[in-house]
Amino acid sequence: MTTVHRCGAVALIGRPNVGKSTLLNALVGQKVSIVSAKPQTTRHRIAGVVTRPGFQVTFLDTPGLHARASRRLNQAMNRAALGSLAEADLLLFVVDATRWTGEDDSALERLRESGRPALLVVNKVDRVRPREKLLPLLQSLSAKHDFVEVVPVSALRADNLERLLALIAGRLPEAPPAWPEDQVTDRSERFLATEVIREKLTHVLRDELPYGLTVEIERWEEEGEGKTLVGAVIWVEREGQRRIVIGERGERLKQVGQAARLELNEMLERRIHLELWVKVRENWADSESALRQFGYDQS
Repeated sequence: MTTVHRCGAVALIGRPNVGKSTLLNALVGQKVSIVSAKPQTTRHRIAGVVTRPGFQVTFLDTPGLHARASRRLNQAMNRAALGSLAEADLLLFVVDATRWTGEDDSALERLRESGRPALLVVNKVDRVRPREKLLPLLQSLSAKHDFVEVVPVSALRADNLERLLALIAGRLPEAPPAWPEDQVTDRSERFLATEVIREKLTHVLRDELPYGLTVEIERWEEEGEGKTLVGAVIWVEREGQRRIVIGERGERLKQVGQAARLELNEMLERRIHLELWVKVRENWADSESALRQFGYDQS
């Protein structure tokens, strides 16, 4: 008897800050996409791979869709998100159970335009109080589109994720695995390092975080004995932003470096010597050449 194996791509779509990256990490079982309370943290398409007996899912975490994308960086992020819709076998439309906004409407319209089948994933249901509100909420959300299933989850608590995986697996095409069994992402260690540094910047800078901030790895040297030297540049758009990132007597930059180094030690399973610099490149978020240099899609 031939055992059926299913394999396919599933794109996570939704407005910024509904918990798509948290959901991806919870499904994969480890961190492959950075997370913060700041909207627009995810700027690239990132694949997370889940391999189980009988099926393999490539989840595509995408930037939140922007209703108004005035800067070239925002436009590149929208292209990354919409490109994932075109290649996905199934979509997960992720919404926040605590509020629906106009950006949810815009993201839903993009979903309709794609013509792809979609599951509605209602995240953060643990925050709905009183609990009696949950059923009518799910009913009203499910009426917004012809979703194939409606699944309430809490990505943060990993609630109801096994049911979500089972529903996804049943709708994937029959195909052999696309990735080795032990692979969990399509991204390199260098890319993951830039993302971890950027995540720590969002945590340390909080409300002072410049939107025009990105990270580039300039040096990556294996030094033997399980040690890697990583040199990274934090790019900002103005001199005033540079001073904000560095902080008084360099304390903020030191704090970012320590937090990033500790996480990278654990993530990459070796000792990381991390060197950080902060440099200015004026209006890089509106420069096509800078966006290409920093790895943002310009197609």
